[in-house]
Amino acid sequence: MDRIHLWVLLALGLILLVFSLRKPPIKDVILVFLLKAYFSTFFGVIVVEKHLLDYPVRFLGQYFDTSILFEYFLYPIMCVYFYRTSYHSSFFGIVGQCALYTAALTFIEVLYEKYTNLITYHTWTWMHSFVTIFLLSFSVRMLMKLINRWEESVRWRS
Repeated sequence: MDRIHLWVLLALGLILLVFSLRKPPIKDVILVFLLKAYFSTFFGVIVVEKHLLDYPVRFLGQYFDTSILFEYFLYPIMCVYFYRTSYHSSFFGIVGQCALYTAALTFIEVLYEKYTNLITYHTWTWMHSFVTIFLLSFSVRMLMKLINRWEESVRWRS
C-alpha cells in the first residue's frame, strides 16, 4: 500500500509540475525548483544520516536513504506554487503564505508518519519539520526576491 502512495504522489507531482510550467516567467520557476531541491537535499541528508528520522519505504531505496520523491520533486513543486502565489505579496503576505503552505505540508507529513511506513520519526517531531520547511521555503523566496531585484537593476543600467 505504501508503494501505491508513492506512485500516486509521483503522478500528482507530475500533474502539478505541468501546470506550474504554464505561466511565465519560466526561468523563475526553474530556478525556484532547482534551488529548493538543492537546499532540501542538503538538509535531508543530514537529518537521515543523524538518524533523526527514516524513510523505510522510498523510491530507489537501494541507492538513496532520503526521500528523493519529496526532496527532489514534491517539495520543490510546492515551493514553485508558493513563489507564484506570493509573487506580488508584501513581506507579511509572504510570511503568511509560507506559514500556510508549511502547515499543509507538515500536516500531510504527520499523517504519513502516523498511518504509513513512508516516514518514521525517531528524535524528529512535526515541529522540526514545520520550522525547517518554513525556513527553507522562506529563504528561497527571499533569495528569489533579491535575484529579481538585482536582475532589474542590471537591466536598467544596460
